[in-house]
Amino acid sequence: MDLGPFLLLATLEGLLQAAVLTLTALGLSLVFGVMRIVNVAHGEFYMLGAVIAWWTASLLSSNPAAGFFLALVISPLLVGAIAYACERLILKRLEYDPEATIVATIGMLYVIQQTVLIFYGPDARPVEAPFFFRVQFPWFGYSGYNLFVIAAAIALLCLCWYILTKTRLGLIMRATQFDRETAQAFGIPIGKVYGYVFAAGAMLAAIAAVLIVPIRQAHYLMGLDPLLLSFIVVIIGGLGSLRGTVIAALIIGLSDGIISVFFSPTLAKMISTLLVALVLVFKPEGLFGAKAR
Repeated sequence: MDLGPFLLLATLEGLLQAAVLTLTALGLSLVFGVMRIVNVAHGEFYMLGAVIAWWTASLLSSNPAAGFFLALVISPLLVGAIAYACERLILKRLEYDPEATIVATIGMLYVIQQTVLIFYGPDARPVEAPFFFRVQFPWFGYSGYNLFVIAAAIALLCLCWYILTKTRLGLIMRATQFDRETAQAFGIPIGKVYGYVFAAGAMLAAIAAVLIVPIRQAHYLMGLDPLLLSFIVVIIGGLGSLRGTVIAALIIGLSDGIISVFFSPTLAKMISTLLVALVLVFKPEGLFGAKAR
């Protein structure tokens, strides 16, 4: 058996999963890194992004490309606005207490999920891809849209890195993350920063959902797997670490793609869980996380 075609296909599928997973996990890691809270509702913002993308694309069903790219703009903005409102109305009133916010975000999870079920329904619905072409490799043709998703995720990650490391906004976020009290003493509006960061994390999840929904249909229960995988990624990479999130997502995505092609998806999930257990035992702060002081 020629191993080359199967290995290349498995690598491409793993890169596709890693690209979407990186964006989703980055949103979760960003919220924890700056706000020090665990957002259990993160997967539902992902799901909400996919459902809004379906609704937006259905308005322009005669022009799939226009509908998709309109959804790529509208869906993250709407999800970000909803997340911002949730942060202002709920999390701010709890003063970001870690235990209380976990309970609150679990409540948000069920409210969002059941609201979508009422208005959207239980059916899985597809969004048509904006374009159809295949890139020919030596052994097979591969979806050009899948490669576009990988490229788009890389571009967004570069943009996030630039904002976090090279702009005043990124400096404010890093100052807030490092020392909340000192940042507040220097006039940084901590409340507004928290609101914008929570919205940005939800928007990253929504963008990931819009990119993947032409491949996997929108469904009101689709937020569970991305949430679990995002937790796996941020635990392995280190909570709040951008570099750790990217590297862990690549490890999980590529291993999942390769193992799923050659063995089974169940074995891939078992290995991911084992990696989490090993990291928690030997390096509890994650591969690139800072040790608690």
